[in-house]
Amino acid sequence: MQYRRDNTPGGTYFFTVVMFRRWPWFSDARHVAHLRQAFADEKARRPFEINAIVVMPDHLHTIWTLPEGDSDYSTRWRNIKRGFTAKVPAEERPAVWGSRADKQEQAIWQRRFWEHRILDERDFANHVQYIHHNPVKHGYVERPEDWPYSSIHRHHPTLRPTP
Repeated sequence: MQYRRDNTPGGTYFFTVVMFRRWPWFSDARHVAHLRQAFADEKARRPFEINAIVVMPDHLHTIWTLPEGDSDYSTRWRNIKRGFTAKVPAEERPAVWGSRADKQEQAIWQRRFWEHRILDERDFANHVQYIHHNPVKHGYVERPEDWPYSSIHRHHPTLRPTP
């Protein structure tokens, strides 16, 4: 099956990326650190700007702006997923079966991701708000600024998670 993706060079995109079977990998701070490293490694290879991000236990949302003339977010996501997966110790990896085993895939990430190209400033603001309020929506915290794995702290430096 062919997926139609928007490939606007230099575009700004909202993404949702989900863990396989919604396993809460990012409930463990070690795994969040591995994800951060995977992002940093990929940004060093293929630059892009992370405008906003929230890392939830079993998924993440983020907005990226790609460099002018560049529309290849799929390779970036593939490399980020691979980089994270490589850091997961073999004893923590779930058993793999069926088509995943046939394709030599791990059972850590859902295969695909959801993307939406940001259309204008209002769309951007709405998606940033959605990202920052996601921990509240899911009932993890009462206030967005109380979630530690969110760019809300970068957007509002005076807001810090409460102990």
